[in-house]
Amino acid sequence: MSSRHSRTARTKAGALLASATALLSAGLLHPAPATAATTAPSGHPPGHATAAVLDLDGTGGTPVLHGEDRAYDTASIVKVDILAALLLQAQDAGRQLTAQERKRAEPMIRRSNNAAANALWRQIGRASGLAAANKRLGLTSTTGGPGGKWGLTRTTASDQIRLLRAVFGAGGAVRAGSGGLDARSRAYVRTLMSKVVPEQSWGVSAAGTEDSGRALKNGWLERNTTGLWDVNSVGRVTVKGHRYLVAVLSDGSASMDDGVSLVERTARAAVS
Repeated sequence: MSSRHSRTARTKAGALLASATALLSAGLLHPAPATAATTAPSGHPPGHATAAVLDLDGTGGTPVLHGEDRAYDTASIVKVDILAALLLQAQDAGRQLTAQERKRAEPMIRRSNNAAANALWRQIGRASGLAAANKRLGLTSTTGGPGGKWGLTRTTASDQIRLLRAVFGAGGAVRAGSGGLDARSRAYVRTLMSKVVPEQSWGVSAAGTEDSGRALKNGWLERNTTGLWDVNSVGRVTVKGHRYLVAVLSDGSASMDDGVSLVERTARAAVS
């Protein structure tokens, strides 16, 4: 195991406690029995995962799928989508983000701050605002969560690759009210995703071999109805000079650590 992965492993326990506290404060996580985070219900199968991978430096433009491309809860990976919607709205208004918007956007991505996400979710117009942005970005299978529950947005691995492509791709023609993210907006999202705090740097990063090419956003959510975890990771990794967009979505894990391990195994297998 590399020193980077060893450091990641040592921080998972602390990340779990911090993550659970943050989700409780945001109303996205409800207390579960003490055994729910470590033991699956009797007879419950291991978690399920789907991965999609696109080689940005390859000749094909179609992502390779691993597993069934069904819908999963986003948990906090939707924060990249929320930021993209905010940036599109600012572009349409012919302005840059305000200091207040940046004060919320940056911790939302870098530390997965839920209070910031709550505020920006309301600002973009919640699910309807997300849908309008996603139509422009080419997403076809993402549905915003009900009311204030942005973490219950549903998406597929293929749609997450479409979103990542809108951020990490070359972009195209951009006009007010149409088109995708402009160069300034894409650079802003990339920068924040490349500066995620160390304790949240697990996930698709496990598939990369060059830290300098890493940019990601993770999501994790314990479902109060089952005590099982949704754990997701999306981003860009670099392997032997090739840049890959990777999205791994999972559900049904008995604990957050189990979900993280599932996502990392799936990411490594998909990229290799």
